[in-house]
Amino acid sequence: MDDLIKTSAEAVEADALPRRFEKHTDDGKCLDEVVKEGASDTPNKPKSPAEWAYDRLILYIQNFEEQLDNEHEVAMGFTGGDAGVLKIEGMGYFDPDMVTFYGSDPSGGKTQLVQHVSQLSVMLRALPKEVEAEAPKRIGFKLARDVS
Repeated sequence: MDDLIKTSAEAVEADALPRRFEKHTDDGKCLDEVVKEGASDTPNKPKSPAEWAYDRLILYIQNFEEQLDNEHEVAMGFTGGDAGVLKIEGMGYFDPDMVTFYGSDPSGGKTQLVQHVSQLSVMLRALPKEVEAEAPKRIGFKLARDVS
């Protein structure tokens, strides 16, 4: 966001635009950057259902990761169907009602889940870390750094 002064009309207009926020691990597979669409980093409107869900999921992921040893990383299991497991490498939301999970499946295939907050059901699982990885990747604290 540039440092231009905005009029109140521009600020209100921008606040009405959908906002998107994403955070990824820094392992080279995903960018470790924040993407925001809309005008302000501190919106005048209250948090959307997607942002509330995102904030709470971060707390669950952090708590789960604190219980893991150095041989495991957090992953997400899917209920119903044959979708399997997604190793969580990133997470985001798109206002007002979508939550997104980025990662990979057990075979290393790139995976993304986009879910409406009304359908949100997350099962956290411990997966063995990649053999060549020196330390397990922890996403929970990276996500929490950007929560306002």
